[in-house]
Amino acid sequence: MPLVVDVHTHVYPPAYMRMLRGRKTVPYVHDPFDNPNADPRLIILSSDDDPSIPLSHRGRPVDSSYWDISVKLSFMRQHGINVSVISLANPWLDFIEPAEAQMWAERINDDLEATCAKVNKEADPEGLLKLEDKESLFAMGALPLSAPEASVVVGEIKRLKTLPHLRGVIMGTTGLGKGLDDRALDPVWEALQESDTLMFLHPHYGLPDEAFGGTEATGRYGHVLPLALGFPLETTIAVTRMLLSGVFDRFPKLKILLAHSGGTLPFLAGRIESCILHERKFISGGGDVQGPQRSIWDVLKTNIYLDAVVYGKPGLEAAIAASGSDRLMFGTDHPFFPPLDDKESDWPSVTTNYKAIHATFEGKSDTVKDVLGGNAAQILNLK
Repeated sequence: MPLVVDVHTHVYPPAYMRMLRGRKTVPYVHDPFDNPNADPRLIILSSDDDPSIPLSHRGRPVDSSYWDISVKLSFMRQHGINVSVISLANPWLDFIEPAEAQMWAERINDDLEATCAKVNKEADPEGLLKLEDKESLFAMGALPLSAPEASVVVGEIKRLKTLPHLRGVIMGTTGLGKGLDDRALDPVWEALQESDTLMFLHPHYGLPDEAFGGTEATGRYGHVLPLALGFPLETTIAVTRMLLSGVFDRFPKLKILLAHSGGTLPFLAGRIESCILHERKFISGGGDVQGPQRSIWDVLKTNIYLDAVVYGKPGLEAAIAASGSDRLMFGTDHPFFPPLDDKESDWPSVTTNYKAIHATFEGKSDTVKDVLGGNAAQILNLK
């Protein structure tokens, strides 16, 4: 069997869960004390926190798969995954009070490092086995983005390089609070570039309910519209703002892994490029705004990596056309999207990805191996 590396898989460490249980505003966890057999409810999106809905039905149920690493390992075993690169799930630490941001980032990241070290030591005490012959964990660190100074974020990026099992950082699309085109983020981009740290960009905030027809539509259709459409468009908008503001011009070696195969960015890249070339506000069109100096196609093939969490051949074909098959990596988005049918043993969210990868690269066994694990092992220096 080929090496399989899951680069998109989340955990809520116990300390994080305790923090969420102590909150009353989004994000928070509600324990249905009136029904001890029911799972806690995670209210993670503002659209989940509808006062007209009973607390016991808001958000989504969360079981031990969200915080118990033994469950994660069992999931890996079941689906033939050798390595998981775990990361804190959204909304990360965006909501933390500024004075506590550094403390929580260090606590969470040290917890992730300790978890990875323990699991890897137990799986291979002598350190002699190949990655494909054992179960291993690595991690993406969380950043204290709500800290009062960007220097705190920079300091944590540098500290993470001293932790043996950390292989990057995860970030949402708001950055320091004003989006990823905020010039105040330049020290963060510089630190990521200088330390050669991969940034995993993941959506969370989506689009306003009005974009989907208001709360009536989101109430009727659950999470389908915000997750299927809001998340991919959020990612696309965030990266396009980075491009337009010249982030990739100023930091040409910045490395970013985009969740969900880059949202709609691979498909819309040509349209974005055309609109840039025809924009009169930019100096090239006679205006007074610099505009991006690099082509979006150059950025996609130089700065951008994509996970394969898109669940279909057309999406994967767009991803490889934009960035290349050597920049595409397998992911599961575990523990989100579990089977709704208790009779199902395998998770359709995982098996669908496997099938899409094999269908996209039919007859190209080496490329399949690269996407499933070889690319991640090289890009993230997994050893």
